Amino acid sequence: MNRRDLFKSSLAVSALALTSARAEADPRPAAAEFPKAPGLTKSVAEFIVNSKYEDIPADVIDLGKKSILDGFGLSLAGSASVMGPIARKYVQSFGLGEQHASVIGTGMKSHSRFAAFVNGVSIHADDFDDTQLSAAKDRIYGLLTHPTVSVLPPAFAICVLTRRSGKDFMLAYHLGVEIECKIAEAISPRHYDEGFHSTGTCGSFGSTVACAKLRGLDVMRTQYALGIGATEGGGFRNNFGSMTKPFQAGHAAENGTVAADLAALGWTASDNILEAPLGFFQAAGGGFDPDAIVGRFGKPWTLVSPGVSIMPYPSGSLSHPAMGEMMRLIHEHDIKAADVEKVDVGANHAMTTSLLHHQPTTGLQGKFSMEFCMSILLLDRKAGLVQFQDKVVQRPDVQEMVKRIHFYIDPEAENAGLDKMTSIMKITMKDGKVYSGRAEFAKGSPSNPMSYDEVADKFRGCAEFAKWPTAKTEAVIATVKSFENEADMSKLVAALMA
Repeated sequence: MNRRDLFKSSLAVSALALTSARAEADPRPAAAEFPKAPGLTKSVAEFIVNSKYEDIPADVIDLGKKSILDGFGLSLAGSASVMGPIARKYVQSFGLGEQHASVIGTGMKSHSRFAAFVNGVSIHADDFDDTQLSAAKDRIYGLLTHPTVSVLPPAFAICVLTRRSGKDFMLAYHLGVEIECKIAEAISPRHYDEGFHSTGTCGSFGSTVACAKLRGLDVMRTQYALGIGATEGGGFRNNFGSMTKPFQAGHAAENGTVAADLAALGWTASDNILEAPLGFFQAAGGGFDPDAIVGRFGKPWTLVSPGVSIMPYPSGSLSHPAMGEMMRLIHEHDIKAADVEKVDVGANHAMTTSLLHHQPTTGLQGKFSMEFCMSILLLDRKAGLVQFQDKVVQRPDVQEMVKRIHFYIDPEAENAGLDKMTSIMKITMKDGKVYSGRAEFAKGSPSNPMSYDEVADKFRGCAEFAKWPTAKTEAVIATVKSFENEADMSKLVAALMA
């Protein structure tokens, strides 16, 4: 054997030994086989292309109207948030020529792409928008996808520009919400557990679906649009409590307009982006559950089961059961903040990691702080849009009360499962009395739903925060209630524009 052959042989032996050593030292289990669901993306595209308004059951339409009204109200409130002027200034910097799509809450018009972005940011600005629920115990309450924010803005923009009917709008909206939620339900929980913001990722699909339907794309071009939209999606939970969380939602709303427009022009992409071994489910989640999505579109519709929650408070939804229970105890026992020694709030680990600001100093951080939410209810006996402002969070009495709130992982709440928001509360008074409570779901959830009139009251509060004229406020409420009778968006535009 010559020197070269000896060298090669030695390298081979060394490499084999190193590989064996690494295998013995690596405690990680072998990766599970990636699930097989051939034709999944195509089946999504076919569902989009073939679905008609008449295919949507009446109860699903009624549930959708509540979320749609809620979304329009939040877009008004968000237009008056600190993010509203910044988002509008950013869009105006492009100096676009023809500008036709409506930026809600203003007199401004823009390209549909950027109108969708600004209106999406506005809807999510106060973290007050509807939230997907979950059917499986290993999922953090539906992976916390906010379905309406990514679907309503692009659908509204395109319907305004092309003078589409209320039925056209609702069909596109329902398809977008349905597919977005089924994708979020199917993806491995690792997606959310390890930091992805599913409203920014799965929401990109919802936006793309609505836009593809309204653009009239065929099956193949819809598959391409889904491939483009998947690539555009993104967002990280570490941005919670900052302006970039609403940015991620607004960007998801924008993504569908880009994806559908490019696909309509002949742009290509993967035609199996969902199920491919190097596609969305694998790259973003490490896997998925085919049983949660294959053949499941509209069977049942997500808005019916497991349902979507409409938020009663402008904060992270995980705080809401505890907030509702706190309000019940406050009123039942006439609890005064000055008499409270401490408050213990137990929850599962997913809630403590999402409500991550334990010493908040801004309104945005307060939205993701159980400590602030409990404190402001004790002090003000309410927690509306006015309370989640920097100056309120920074009040000395609020900061002092925050120190008396103990938010912790409770074994009982942990064992209840991640599909619930179990909140176990104990209020200890200075005189030694103790008041206890427990809640798993909040007002607005499918188990305790808001009526259309209750959502209308929430809409009125959002409009009042934006200083919106009463006549226009009532016009939106009436128009959405009978949306199927609207020939175009003209009444809504008039009521939602300054």
